[in-house]
Amino acid sequence: MHRKTITAVIILGILSFVSIMIVQYLWIQNSIQTQRIKVEIQEKEDSLDLKHFNELVHISLRNVLEEIAINKSDSSDLYGAVKQIRSNYFSVDINEELHPYYLETLLKREFYKQNILQDFQYGIYDCFTDSIVFGNLIRFTKDSLYNPINKEKSGITSPKLTWKKDGHYFTVFFPNIKNSSIDEIQQNVSPWIFMFVIIFFVFVYFIFTINVILKQKRLSEVKTDFINNMTHELKTPISTIALSSDMLMKGDYSNDPEKLKKYAGIIFKENKRLENQVERVLNVAKLDKESLQLKKSSVDIHQLLFDVKESFDFNQFEKKGSLILNLAADKFTINADEVHLSNLFFNLIDNACKYCEHTPHIVIHTKNTKNFITIEVIDNGIGIKKENLSLIFDKFYRVPTGNLHNVKGFGLGLFYVKLIIEQHGGQIQVKSQFGKGTTFIISFPL
Repeated sequence: MHRKTITAVIILGILSFVSIMIVQYLWIQNSIQTQRIKVEIQEKEDSLDLKHFNELVHISLRNVLEEIAINKSDSSDLYGAVKQIRSNYFSVDINEELHPYYLETLLKREFYKQNILQDFQYGIYDCFTDSIVFGNLIRFTKDSLYNPINKEKSGITSPKLTWKKDGHYFTVFFPNIKNSSIDEIQQNVSPWIFMFVIIFFVFVYFIFTINVILKQKRLSEVKTDFINNMTHELKTPISTIALSSDMLMKGDYSNDPEKLKKYAGIIFKENKRLENQVERVLNVAKLDKESLQLKKSSVDIHQLLFDVKESFDFNQFEKKGSLILNLAADKFTINADEVHLSNLFFNLIDNACKYCEHTPHIVIHTKNTKNFITIEVIDNGIGIKKENLSLIFDKFYRVPTGNLHNVKGFGLGLFYVKLIIEQHGGQIQVKSQFGKGTTFIISFPL
């Protein structure tokens, strides 16, 4: 996927995301406005209904109080005796004994007359003791009208009840009457929460999609680079074989067996090189965690590194490189596959030599940290840029070098190194300074 295509996809995704946010915002704003209007209308209707209900209750309680005053021959001023404490709670002052059954009968009659078909609870209070001296909860039903909520004998007010207590005021409470404000309603409804949830999931999906696209782009670039490298690596021995074969076909070397042997040797050597390259690609490309079989045994890391150094010294005739071992670990025996472990270190040392512009100088340190042995492989090569450090262990990945192909390989060495280390329960870290060198830090459990 080209960079322009990815840029277009990102721009379109951002525009879509912003469009969704705008549409959601406008829709929620419209919904809130519509809801506010409905709530205000409902609140006005409820307010009018409540106001009408309060007026009816005032009339009923006033009638009850007047009838009590007439019955008791009380000539005291009744003005202000009925007080509204809350929208569903009323208080009425009295100055004499008031029998509960008589009060309950008057309340039922007046409420029914004023069409107040609500449950109510009344109580007779004594100011001296600051306590209720009698009270009952009356429920309204269409069948039986007003009846005590408790059908047992203790819940029914009897006319024969002995009553010699002065009541200073009585109260009436309507439990089913509630007055909710618009603020309370708005607190229960939060459409913004839904918008934030939708935006969150859309945003996560957008980021995930962009991440997948970028990964696919990087994978495509790695595959392209791998194909270019493989073409170059295979083209060289094929060209050499073709040239040598052409020389043998065109010339007569029956009198010059040395040249004949020379060209035959070149063909054999390049053919072997071609065979090894193809075999390496096929074997390592299909290598994964599931198919990897390890033959573990007790391995002496120090002895293994000595063998690696001996092989290195034997092959360093041209560059005259050096490999120094600084083996400071006290415990250096692990359970591992010796062949794969040798290949691991050979790959790291081979990379250190290939990616060095002058004489390679490699130092290997070992030390113990808790229950691990740590091996540091330090080189003086060209180093790795920071933006490439996280990619060097990917399969087929090679640090970009433009059109230069002075370093041979397919980008499989470090992938193999990390895979082997992880299969042994170890870890690998890399530190590098571009132009100065690279350090690989490997830890294996003892």
